[in-house]
Amino acid sequence: MSEKTKVSLGSVQKTLLLPLWGRAKESTKANPLLIDTTAVNLMDKIDYDFSTMEENLDEISQLGWIVRCIHIDRTLKQFLEKHPNATVVNVGCGLDTTFERVDNGAFRWYDLDLPDVIDLRRMLIPENERRKYITSSAFDTRWFDEITVEDNTLFIAAGVLYYFDEAQIKRLFLEMADRFPGSEIIFDASSPFGVKMANRMVIKTSGMDEKSFLQWGLKSAHQIEKWDMRIKLLDAYPYFSRVNLGGLGLGIRLKANLFNFFKASYMVHLKFLEL
Repeated sequence: MSEKTKVSLGSVQKTLLLPLWGRAKESTKANPLLIDTTAVNLMDKIDYDFSTMEENLDEISQLGWIVRCIHIDRTLKQFLEKHPNATVVNVGCGLDTTFERVDNGAFRWYDLDLPDVIDLRRMLIPENERRKYITSSAFDTRWFDEITVEDNTLFIAAGVLYYFDEAQIKRLFLEMADRFPGSEIIFDASSPFGVKMANRMVIKTSGMDEKSFLQWGLKSAHQIEKWDMRIKLLDAYPYFSRVNLGGLGLGIRLKANLFNFFKASYMVHLKFLEL
């Protein structure tokens, strides 16, 4: 049996283990909403005690990570139908495994994260000709120079942006609009109510510390359009919508409906217009 890889990460970076565990757990269910064999394999390679998550996390939290993947996978596939040779940048990639689920054999893919995360990724998931790693903070936009674009660009930011404040995110979006006109971004956001609930229900109960708390609460996706005339809202919808949850129990479906009603978490899809 091969030796497992030890995890040594900062407080925010350590939250990457939450969705990894969620995807692996879902993949082993009898009737999974998402199958991610790479996540299952990664769990077997990592030396980390996931028992706190297993024992304490509510089922709705685990379901949230799954539906987010479903939404992003769908958006990526639709984008790639129009732009098969697109460039995709996974901002704050963590141990995300979207590449394996949507690879069309043609796109360029960049996984971007901080040094400790990229070091861990390199030990677990090798780069290849079309998949490259970038070691950088998302907000140090010198990483733009490492991106090659032949067609169009789609940025994805799953479970990332709400760990930062609005001023940082606004600056990042405006710099993306400057450098990559015509590109798009899909990300998940939480309302101010959702941020409070996530910090109480997920971060604390999963064994993370207060340095991992969410910060940015976005009441309405339309607020972002006010930042700059080049930012166009293409779509925004609650987490637990547009996914068939009929096979789940009544209790979890009621919770999902409550999350949707209060707009606790939702997906946002933007385009940076060419003017």
